Amino acid sequence: MTDRQELEGLSSSELHDRATRLAWRRLDVGFLWELLRTIPEARAAAGELDRSEADIMRPLALLNDLVDADRGELAEALRPLYLDYLEKHERPEDVADTSGPPAREGSDG
Repeated sequence: MTDRQELEGLSSSELHDRATRLAWRRLDVGFLWELLRTIPEARAAAGELDRSEADIMRPLALLNDLVDADRGELAEALRPLYLDYLEKHERPEDVADTSGPPAREGSDG
């Protein structure tokens, strides 16, 4: 497991990248589904009520949001989900293994 204090020092974008990379590498569909289900609530918490309602109404919008889940207020709202997942599932060898979907360039935290 990864130390929570170490994780707290990372940006939300870094947490997103580590958590989603780990989930893809392990084929952890449960976490990815939980992330998709949480995005509308996170958008609402970030003050994006219109986008939140659209996400609930259109599943394709959720997939688009998955791509943006490492940016700005949405990433901040999803931060607890990333922290909990990494704290419970990440091992030291996972941190050194960077296989999986590459992080997008230009992500901001």
